[in-house]
Amino acid sequence: MNSFRQILKDKRFIWIGLGLIAILIRSMASTEAIEQFYSRGLFVLIRKMFDIITSIMPFALVYLLFVALVIFLIFKIKQVFNDKRKWTTRLGSGLFSLLAFTFGVIFFFLILWGYNYGRVPVEKQMGFETTPLSLEDLKMELDSTTKVITRLRANISNITDSAITTSFLPIELEETMHTALVDILREHDYPTPGYVRGRLLYPKGLLLRISTAGVYIPFTGEGHIDAGLHPIQLPFVTAHEMSHGYGFGDEGTCNFLAYLACIQSEDAVLQYIGYFSYWRYLASNYRRYQREEYKIFYAKKVPEGVKNDLRAIYNEMDKYPDILPTVRDVVYNNYLKAQGISEGIQNYSRILMLEKGRKKMVNH
Repeated sequence: MNSFRQILKDKRFIWIGLGLIAILIRSMASTEAIEQFYSRGLFVLIRKMFDIITSIMPFALVYLLFVALVIFLIFKIKQVFNDKRKWTTRLGSGLFSLLAFTFGVIFFFLILWGYNYGRVPVEKQMGFETTPLSLEDLKMELDSTTKVITRLRANISNITDSAITTSFLPIELEETMHTALVDILREHDYPTPGYVRGRLLYPKGLLLRISTAGVYIPFTGEGHIDAGLHPIQLPFVTAHEMSHGYGFGDEGTCNFLAYLACIQSEDAVLQYIGYFSYWRYLASNYRRYQREEYKIFYAKKVPEGVKNDLRAIYNEMDKYPDILPTVRDVVYNNYLKAQGISEGIQNYSRILMLEKGRKKMVNH
């Protein structure tokens, strides 16, 4: 009996229990319940609490989180070496501690942000339906969007065929993208508590080497954008990560909100960047199915200025080659599927279906 009571006092059981309860709630809660009680309820309070801290910090909190994890790891390793019990006992205890830590992370991940993966889809909130694009739809949309980006780029003041540089972007880019995104969210009756940060993350290439342009950290409440990105990518990626911060887990949804924030901005450069980012998803998907046709299309219909923007992006990306890209794809693909996103990393391209549905609604 005494040994049983001693086991119950072990705090590791508490973290495992909390993690299991959090997972159970996620699996049983309906999208409507998550939307009402979490995304528009508890998460709003959590967002406000994060903003109290992030608003006064001159740098990204993720650096402090990293230091804290290193110190924690050193402390745990020291504990193992100081433990005088048999190695088998130490091994079992260490594995059990790792299990408890994992469930503790899952608990905080879900409570601080992760339940947002289960909220009501953005298309339902905005009042339109999504359907896949046929190859013909894709071709027509690529052609029409190419005309749009050609026109928008030509209308930018002092533009040449050279790639767009930092000098063309708003001076206060983070503030500009935050305002643009908040306007979109409020237009569609989404809560926008506090000020979600979009921090540049150094050293350059830290995220790009794992094929990621940005990341939102639920444990710090901030979005992070790889400082190695080409300037033309920064506005879209910044708005994307801020969208995560306002409670959207779905990657395609965050792409869609970033796209709307750019194209509905009054800034001509941001409008071009929004459509250009959308165009890249169209081009990528069309090239996947019609490689030879795309080569002809690219050579004949894509203007030189747009080609130079693309080349500039690729040149920057080449500075930071992927580390184990296959492993990254497998891990992230399974992570997204575990969050209920059945298409995995292809979810990023859901922006195409969302824009198709929005256009259909607007045109009717």
